[in-house]
Amino acid sequence: MAELVLMPKMGLTMTEGFLTNWKKSEGDIVTKGDTLFEVETDKLTNEYKSTVSGVLRKIIIKEGTVKVLEPVAIIAETGEDISGLLKKLGENTQPDTPNLKPKTVSKESGKSVVSNRERVKISPRAKKIAKELNVDISLVKGTGPENSITEDDIRNYSENKKSTNKKVSPTATVVAEQLNVDIDKIQKDTRIMKDDVIKFKLSEELAKYADPKESRKPMNTMRKVIGKRMLESVQTSPTVNYNIKVDTSALKHIREELKATLKVSYTDILVKIVSKTLLKFPLLNSSIDGNEIIIRNYVNMGVAVALHEGLLVPVIKYANVKGLKEISGELKELAEKAKNNELTPDELSGGTFTISNLGMFGIELFTPIINQPEVAILGVNTINEEAKVINGQLVIKPIMNLSLTADHRVIDGAAAAAFMAKLKEYIEKPGLLLI
Repeated sequence: MAELVLMPKMGLTMTEGFLTNWKKSEGDIVTKGDTLFEVETDKLTNEYKSTVSGVLRKIIIKEGTVKVLEPVAIIAETGEDISGLLKKLGENTQPDTPNLKPKTVSKESGKSVVSNRERVKISPRAKKIAKELNVDISLVKGTGPENSITEDDIRNYSENKKSTNKKVSPTATVVAEQLNVDIDKIQKDTRIMKDDVIKFKLSEELAKYADPKESRKPMNTMRKVIGKRMLESVQTSPTVNYNIKVDTSALKHIREELKATLKVSYTDILVKIVSKTLLKFPLLNSSIDGNEIIIRNYVNMGVAVALHEGLLVPVIKYANVKGLKEISGELKELAEKAKNNELTPDELSGGTFTISNLGMFGIELFTPIINQPEVAILGVNTINEEAKVINGQLVIKPIMNLSLTADHRVIDGAAAAAFMAKLKEYIEKPGLLLI
């Protein structure tokens, strides 16, 4: 019996995905468990495995954004009639018949009018440039897809047209012949002289020596979403940045004390300390919904994880009630799953505050962009040894910059400064958290 393959719902928050990279073609035999295609969500790429066996009779959607539970293919037995199912889906069961229209004659002008099939294909940008350069597009040969006229086609035609009227000195002509230089390639409105030819030749030789190359690749879904989300964040939140220096001697001492039984990172410890501090400053752990501010008594801590192709922010749920050992283990597991593209949508959603640590790259100060719909994000920078005067004595201390970006719609300067001051106090004297 014919089975519809539907766009899977991969997580509670998923509403659509980008279908791509079919592993099977129409007519291929499919066994239950075979990978059919890949689905890219805003943060993940997952393989979809067939739940039935049969033959891939019809691919309804080859590639593109598809809503969850929307049909994308049909699996059936060989020879099984699927025309009824196709009809229900609105699919054409017959080859498309081209709509060929002959040329017609305009009554007003008597001139030939080209049908839609023969209309000149040209991009809007190229059409605009053609108008600016006074180029008749009907005389231009297109080099784009399906012989469409591109911007370069227009510019090249215009320049070639100009070259027929170039003024060249006799000496320049001789030198050009000796150096094998194409005069038409020299861009100059006034008369071309000998020095112009020599300069152009040197430029050509330099280009050969440099051997310049360019390549292009389409942005993947993750990069597109990152760009979209970051732009939306900047346009949504009027942000203010706050920076403070903290002494990390106590954090270093904690790591040394625990290393025999538990290897923890500075990020692990900061997740614990920041989540506790946020409970005293709930506005920094809030979010905006319309004209309402959502206040919480719990912290879901997002931790930015850098990947080769982009950035993911897995979330440690209820970090404020978890111990350091549990936080450290969960963070390691989430980071590993992120690198292996194994995170689920639920592990990437529900964050209330985010930490972004670039300290391992030697960054001393940066301004992170808020992860919407949150209202604040903390940037963690590298630790440098700095000289400080304590009780009249010059001592060297491990100092780290913390960078807070806050949404001024919710968080005023005084509230942000108070949060940073308290966070500094807890980092430098973590024992206060036990009181």
